[in-house]
Amino acid sequence: MVGAFLILQSASAQLRKIPSEVTEAFKQKYSNASNVEWKDRLTSYVAVFQSDGKTHSAYFDDDGTWKHTETVIDQSELPAAVNDGFRKSKYTEWNVDRVERIDMAGGEVRYRVQVKKGDVRKKNLVFNSEGQMMKDKITV
Repeated sequence: MVGAFLILQSASAQLRKIPSEVTEAFKQKYSNASNVEWKDRLTSYVAVFQSDGKTHSAYFDDDGTWKHTETVIDQSELPAAVNDGFRKSKYTEWNVDRVERIDMAGGEVRYRVQVKKGDVRKKNLVFNSEGQMMKDKITV
């Protein structure tokens, strides 16, 4: 048991420190965030946090540049055009597992609808604000 503790301790000690540019950019953009947890994704840093009763994940570059924020929403919060686009897709018989609004740098908004069929088949469907499906990607 002691050996397992030492392995976990040494593995966690190798994580990169979140740069101050990243944490400062986050504080400026999301001053009302609570329960903030940082994750290192190697190509970016992600702050998972709560705000306005929702769970958000904000992605930043090493220099603190904000890339995008994903917000978990209810399917009922999808814009009518996106709901219509989903209803016209070949995945309407699949179960909706998770829905996210993605606010992109530059002001563009996208929506990700994760659907599943059975226990194994899952897909991420990404729509633009006009309801056009932009991506249809297998996920695990």
